[in-house]
Amino acid sequence: MRRPSCFVFLFCGVFLPGILSFPQTNTSIDCDSLLPNYEAEPQASAPPYIIAVSFDNFEPGNEIQVTLEALREAGFKGFNLQAREIDGDTPVGTFKITDPNTKGLECHNMTNSAVSHANSDVKQKVTTTWIAPHDVGELQFIATVVQNLENFWVGIQSKTLTPTHSESVNGTGKSKRKVCFECIC
Repeated sequence: MRRPSCFVFLFCGVFLPGILSFPQTNTSIDCDSLLPNYEAEPQASAPPYIIAVSFDNFEPGNEIQVTLEALREAGFKGFNLQAREIDGDTPVGTFKITDPNTKGLECHNMTNSAVSHANSDVKQKVTTTWIAPHDVGELQFIATVVQNLENFWVGIQSKTLTPTHSESVNGTGKSKRKVCFECIC
């Protein structure tokens, strides 16, 4: 009689926390749709989170500090943060991982093109550094933030950042500079 109760106690102690808590760090958020890999619908209400950036403008190679922060006492356990060109659907630039609660992700074969949670601890704020690439136009940081299994928000956006060379970049990201050759005969 004693052995089954020890087994039940051991089973509950090992497996029950994982079943009842937020999925561990192997829970992922899709790079394209930004949806978590479990069955639930995103919240339609205004998100209790903001994305703050250190600059409004950038040049290739600039490092921009990006902070994802909970408003009030909301807290969050998981997230996926990317930079995307306005109306774009793929991440641009790369992240330097500077916060122990974050880890880099590989989206579209680009290392650290997105940043995510490294653990399921409740966080109030995470900060990372984004490195601006060449040949991109206006962009925003976009995130999915998971408060718990039932409550998550998709498509949280930062303010728009503008490249300082925007007047020389067209919609394809290619330079419109003209090359002028003079021939003296």
